[in-house]
This record gives sequence, C-alpha cells and structure tokens, in this order.
Amino acid sequence: MSKPYPNNPFLQANFAPVQAECDAPDLVVVEGELPRELTGTLYRNGPNPMFPPLGNQHHWFLGEGMIHAIRVEDGKASYRNKWVHTEQYEAQRKAGKRLLPTGFGEAPVEGAENVKRNVANTNIVWHAGKLLALDEGNSPVAMDGDTLETAGPWTFEGKYQGPMTAHPKLDPRTGEMHFFGYMAAGPATPDISYQVVDRNGALIRSDMFKAPYASMVHDFIVTDEHVIFPIFPATIDVDRIMKGGPVIAWDPDAGSHIGIMARDASVDTIRWFKGDPCYVYHPMNAWTTHEGGRTRVIADVMKYSRVPLFPNADGSKAPASLTDEQSLLVRWTFDLDSNSDSYTEEVLTDLGGEFPRFDERFAGHKNRHGYYAAMRRPKEAPGASYDTFVHIDLQSGKRREWEPGVGRYVHEPVFVPRKESAAEGDGFLVSLCYDTARNISDFIVLDTDDISRGPVARVELPMRVPFGFHGNWRNGA
Repeated sequence: MSKPYPNNPFLQANFAPVQAECDAPDLVVVEGELPRELTGTLYRNGPNPMFPPLGNQHHWFLGEGMIHAIRVEDGKASYRNKWVHTEQYEAQRKAGKRLLPTGFGEAPVEGAENVKRNVANTNIVWHAGKLLALDEGNSPVAMDGDTLETAGPWTFEGKYQGPMTAHPKLDPRTGEMHFFGYMAAGPATPDISYQVVDRNGALIRSDMFKAPYASMVHDFIVTDEHVIFPIFPATIDVDRIMKGGPVIAWDPDAGSHIGIMARDASVDTIRWFKGDPCYVYHPMNAWTTHEGGRTRVIADVMKYSRVPLFPNADGSKAPASLTDEQSLLVRWTFDLDSNSDSYTEEVLTDLGGEFPRFDERFAGHKNRHGYYAAMRRPKEAPGASYDTFVHIDLQSGKRREWEPGVGRYVHEPVFVPRKESAAEGDGFLVSLCYDTARNISDFIVLDTDDISRGPVARVELPMRVPFGFHGNWRNGA
C-alpha cells in the first residue's frame, strides 16, 4: 500500500497534486468565442508533489514543478502538461518514492544526500528561443516550448551556474533579460549575484555583492535606468538554524533595506534605503523620473506587513495562507538626490490581493493599468483561494472587477495586447479558473476594455490545474 498524503491544507482541494500528464489537442469552447487575434501559448508553473512528504511536514513551495500549456490559434485551443524533469524528479521517478523532503530543514532519505534539489516550480519564461522553468535556488531548466520535453539545466553556455530568481525582468526595448540570485556564495550567505543576458541569450554581465543580511529575496525590479534590490526580514540565520530554529523566518528587527543602482553602474555604487519591516513577494512595475531637477525611482509593489507562510524567528506559528493577510498595492518613491535613506509610501487601493501584472510592453516605464487577483468572499471552504480579478487604473484609482461565482477560484492574470501596436492596456487577460463543483479548471479570456462583463471565452480543460504560482504568454507560438 502506498503512503497517503497527510492532512495538510496545501495538499488538499485544488492545492492537491495531479498525477497524470495529458495531451488534449482539441478543447471545447463552452462559452463565447476565442478572439481570432489571440494567438500564442499560456504557460503555467506550480508545485505538484510527485510523492507524499517524507514526514508530516510539507511546505507549498517545495513540491516538484509541473508545466501546463494552453495553446490558442484560429479560435481553437489545445492543452498539454508535463512535470519538469529535474535531477530531483528523475532520481525519485527511478526510485518510485520520495527521496528529498518537502519541508524546510528536513533531511533526505539515506543514500539521497547527493541528489541535487531542484523543484523548478515557480515560473516559466520564454527568452531567446528557450522555455525556462525556474525556481529561485537553481539554474533554470530548459524545455521545448511545444512538446514540454525537458532539455536540462541551462547555465548560459557554462558562464553562470548559480541560483537564478524565478522573476527575471525582460526589457521591452533592448530585449535583455536581467536576473539575480540570492545566497549566491552558498547556503545562508548574504551574497547576491546580478546578471544581464542579451536578446540572443548570451550572458553579457555578471556581478556579485553583499546584501545587509541573508534573506529570502523572491523578486526585484528593473526600470529603464535603475535596478532595485529589495531585502526584507525573512531572514536566513546560520546560528538560528544550527540551534534547530526555522531556516527562513520573520525577524522584523532586521528592517527592510532597498538597494538601488544605475543599470550602467558598478554594484559598488548600490545605495541602500531603509524602511519599516514588511514583505513584498511581487512588485507590479517601477520607473525612473526626472522632474524639477531631481531623479526619483517610483515602484508599485504588493506589500504585506510580514512574510506569509513562514514562522517567526522564535519558531512560533506562521500564517497558514497567503490570504490570511492580503497584501496592499502601495507606491514607494525614492528620491535619489536626497541625503535621506528613507522613502515615502502611498496606498493605491484598499482592496488587497496578489499576483500583480501589467502590460509588460511598459516594463521599466510608467504604466497606467494594473491587474491582480483578490479575495472578495470570506474563506468559504477549505482550499478557498483568490476569487476575483481586479483591473486598476493607476491614474484615476478606479477599479473594475470580475468574480466567477461561488466555489470558483482564479489564478494569476496575464495580460496579452490585442496587437503589438495597441495602446497600453488594450487587450486581454488570460488565466485559469478552478470550479469546485465540476472539479475541473477552465481557461478564460477577459477583454480589458471591461473585465466586469465576464469572459469573452471560456474553454474547458480536461483536468484541473492545481493552484500554483506564475505563468507567461508566448505570443504567436
């Protein structure tokens, strides 16, 4: 008899893994019509544990990655999903059981100490002809954009083999990809690496610097002129770990430190601003302004008062869900001509949420339109998640929202322009929606002209897609 999955909220309902890989070439459009101008593929990544945990501990972030792909062309859609075949996946598949833990600080089974840990479960990005599955502790894993077959780790022709954030930034003007890696000099080190890859995939810059302390640095921000490295007090402390404490923990005494440098400058020039303890998993966008003889960096971010899903430094319990406290969209302004190391904050809306996105043709430049997932209804059942899409006009502050209905939950929204020359925000939101009554997921398309009118198309998938993290649209593919 196989070991059952334990009673853990991140292994139940639509957080539970799916065990089947599927290829469905002709999906049913059950509502509306797929826009003819919508041609491409939505890739989606998330944790999908292939075997039950070793013990009773399990963290949502540590399940093996599975990619889901919905291809749209000529008003039709197809679906395919596959696990990412990392070294971890291959070793466990061969053994027929779990070898590496899904709890932070747990040891692997005896004999598996040298199996490389890589879940590749957080994001999936298309760049320079490669589909890259990402977590934040390893090199990316290259996959075939059509078949989803795994090619293997990608180390930029051997020029960089360290960790890579799951949130690289693509410059829409130059085609460059910027990324960083934390703990770049080894476990629990404060060292951060910073890399730039050109539009053809060649590594053209690689630097290293020390952050104020070692922490979990999930994301960062790039403007057309500056790079912003946010360090929040989700600390990784060797002394605490050696005493049996949590690997990653909330330690507000460390404070928030935001490092900013010019893109063409040395990492030695990073200027550190200091703020109250908080945590940001995901920024929306940032840009640089030159007004009144002053240079400012403005960043719109989704801010929590503490890091969700991780315990306090003394080991006391963590919030159980991302939705226990919804982050708020706030605007930080950094005056680079000021002698102060502080920055200002403005709350942009009173409806919290997560997974902020925007029209990424404006990445690093001022944008007007933003999108995110929110929870409007109280947690109505175990496994409840985000239930509303939000479109916010950052200029007027007005919002438009779409709720799919009771028992239906949304994933991260992804913006797709109606055409390459369309005005900012003129296009579609594409995403996934899980229906508890049918125990199945749908691919949905909303017109950004007014998302409150509901889907212009809903396509039934052959299976459910577990709640996960991030995805991206590959245009025309």
